[in-house]
Amino acid sequence: MRPIPLSRRSHITGVGSFESGLVEHESALERDFALLASFDDPGAVIVSQPMTIRFDAADGRRRYTPDFSVKWSDGRFELVEVKYHADLRADWPKLRPGFLAARDAARGAGGRFRIATERSIRGPRLDNARRLLPLRRAPLDRTLAEMAKAIVATMDAPTLRDTVTAMPCDRVAALGAIWRLMARGDLLFDAQRTVGFDTRLRLS
Repeated sequence: MRPIPLSRRSHITGVGSFESGLVEHESALERDFALLASFDDPGAVIVSQPMTIRFDAADGRRRYTPDFSVKWSDGRFELVEVKYHADLRADWPKLRPGFLAARDAARGAGGRFRIATERSIRGPRLDNARRLLPLRRAPLDRTLAEMAKAIVATMDAPTLRDTVTAMPCDRVAALGAIWRLMARGDLLFDAQRTVGFDTRLRLS
């Protein structure tokens, strides 16, 4: 494993356990990116600092190491730099040559390079990921699960509240089953909005 230096923006550094395995991170923002990617795609393979790219610049031979590579379950491949927006703006002239080299390297591997800031990482989707991801592998009552899916199938875009109310069981047990189905992707919802009782559900 690579050493994890102290980030100048966050003391939250180390190794996170996600769907794809252990993923190292050097900041809270990197951790949040890995969490969100794992939530968006359970089959994604996320690798920290996957390669070092060497390239020629005006000031000589330089090198750049992207923060992550992500191989999505649909076959897409990305190299990703995770940066706070303010740092990106302040250091852009210095960072740009490395980013261009990473773009070329990603294209050569049949993928793409992108920069992710807190503007695309943090928000309702991340809040939902934090809430639901720990439930993805939690034990699930199959009887209640099938009951919840049957209710959603027979109702016209029911809300989470509608579904819980229609289930002939304890409210806590109903919520537990529905949350787990949402976490596993068996019940779909608009992840761009914070999940609540007014969230609309549909079958996957």
